[in-house]
Amino acid sequence: MPLLLLLGLIPIVMIALTPFLLLQRYRVGSSRRLARPWVATLGVVSMSFSALFFLAGSTFTNFWVPRALSYASSGLAVGFASGLAGLAVTRWEARPRTLHFTPNRWFVLVITLLVTARVVFGLYRMAIAADAGLTGHALVGAFGIAESLGAGGIVIGYYLAYNLGLRWRIRRWQRRALRPM
Repeated sequence: MPLLLLLGLIPIVMIALTPFLLLQRYRVGSSRRLARPWVATLGVVSMSFSALFFLAGSTFTNFWVPRALSYASSGLAVGFASGLAGLAVTRWEARPRTLHFTPNRWFVLVITLLVTARVVFGLYRMAIAADAGLTGHALVGAFGIAESLGAGGIVIGYYLAYNLGLRWRIRRWQRRALRPM
């Protein structure tokens, strides 16, 4: 019985810690970091897989949720453009042996708040729909799945573009650092 009680408390603890987790995500996302080639490559590979599976999942979701694929692909495009803009305003510190970067705080904040706002708004819409007496499929539809896919696409597109640009910038810096003086 205590194990079941403990397992039941895990979701409640996660919900209670969400504001702290979002604050930590913002702090880490906007901190100065060493530009490591392997980390940037891992980011490109993982975000490419995420984008691929995200689009595949959105394609299947589109059978049941109208406009899911269009929202998801539009979100990816907006996120990709935002990632390039975020990369353009990133602060770079090139030294002879190291390259550091500091992502723009405003871009990190907007991306973090976008996801938060979309989840909160979806829960609000679902609560309103439940209060109106909707149940089952209609209640799930009230959550705004297509719009949530759009918000998710923005995040995936942003980090895909950012990691691609980061990897390109590291390679460019490495070529300059290896060039004889």
